[in-house]
Amino acid sequence: QVQLVESGGGLVQAGGSLRLSCAASGYTFSSYDMGWFRQAPGKEREFVAAIDWRSVTTYYANSVKGRFTISRDNAKNTLYLQMNGLRPEDTAVYYCAASFYGTQEYDYWGQGTQVTVSS
Repeated sequence: QVQLVESGGGLVQAGGSLRLSCAASGYTFSSYDMGWFRQAPGKEREFVAAIDWRSVTTYYANSVKGRFTISRDNAKNTLYLQMNGLRPEDTAVYYCAASFYGTQEYDYWGQGTQVTVSS
């Protein structure tokens, strides 16, 4: 059974940092590109960051460039999102997702973890 389990969310003051983790199981982790998405209350889910299967290429939404860093450890089947300089507008539920290499669709999704940034 495919599982993506996010952790590391919580309440943090503006300017603070959090590191999110996504533990994957039930599929060949190294065969998939991975991404982070987020959804704030009343808003559509939006792309945050992505990383290819070899950790060679990364992509970031303009809103998080320079503040967030996506990484992965294929030996541990784990995806990470280091978030620095957090702002209230970063408040959202954060989801990790897996996209089979060579496709443009995300096949698997986690349950999400809440990140709340207070001012």
